[in-house]
Amino acid sequence: MQLRPEQLGAHLDRPLSPLYLLHGDEPLLVIEAADAIRQAARRQGFTQREVIVAGNHFRWDDLFLAAGNLSLFGETKLIDLRIPSGKPGREGSEALQRYIKTLNAETVTLITLPELDWQAKKAAWVTALSQAGVAIECNAPPLVRLPQWLAERLARQKQSTSPEGLAFLAAHVEGNLLAAHQEIQKLGLIYPAGKIALADIEAAVLNVARYDISDLRDAIKARDTVRAVRTLQGLEAEAAAPPLVLWALATEARAAQNRSALMQAAKIDRLIKGLASGDLWDDFLQLALRLTRPAARPAR
Repeated sequence: MQLRPEQLGAHLDRPLSPLYLLHGDEPLLVIEAADAIRQAARRQGFTQREVIVAGNHFRWDDLFLAAGNLSLFGETKLIDLRIPSGKPGREGSEALQRYIKTLNAETVTLITLPELDWQAKKAAWVTALSQAGVAIECNAPPLVRLPQWLAERLARQKQSTSPEGLAFLAAHVEGNLLAAHQEIQKLGLIYPAGKIALADIEAAVLNVARYDISDLRDAIKARDTVRAVRTLQGLEAEAAAPPLVLWALATEARAAQNRSALMQAAKIDRLIKGLASGDLWDDFLQLALRLTRPAARPAR
């Protein structure tokens, strides 16, 4: 079954499907959809959760073992499978098609992929997963629908604005939902519930933040430790959304195939979700330092 992202909320009020497949070109929507599914699973009694990252040299038998390894106390489980490359290969493709035949009421499986091209969408394993459960393609809304998307986001924090205000916002965040999300959050922090005047939106948006998520990613890619630390401090001061900061850092960690950094990112994920204790922004700093550490020189 195919669902649009905006249909997911109503769907999750009902008993969960045994399988969810998330993919798309907009990381913010993928993150939010995955979080909503995980929260619904907890509400519906799926108290265990096992995260599996299918990277290079992943053993697909581990997926079957995780699904079959249920608690002695009869607790149900969420299998959180992430395929960062979006390409499981022949072995993975065959394993996933076998896996759907083992789905049962004790386990919910969430599979997260990046954007899929048209060929991948027609692959046998993608078709099989979509037919066995619920598939959600999380793409950025087209420009014509962006003002409505912004209005829906404002409504979540009990705010609204005029069509002119929405048009102004849309023009300044076009093509970047992460930036849009941050601007909406900023409006929620600055102004009370109710209707926000165009002039107030202009004042908030045109007072452009000195730092944003793309600055952080650029610093990490350049291995510029000083700039990365300064940008993180700026993001913290501007109350940047921690999930977005984590997404930026984790994306670069995956790109660099830095296993220690990915473990640090997993710890931060637990901090954000309240499953661990610690200083969130200090952990962000430690992760940035890992990612900007100079590459080891090859031995002569």
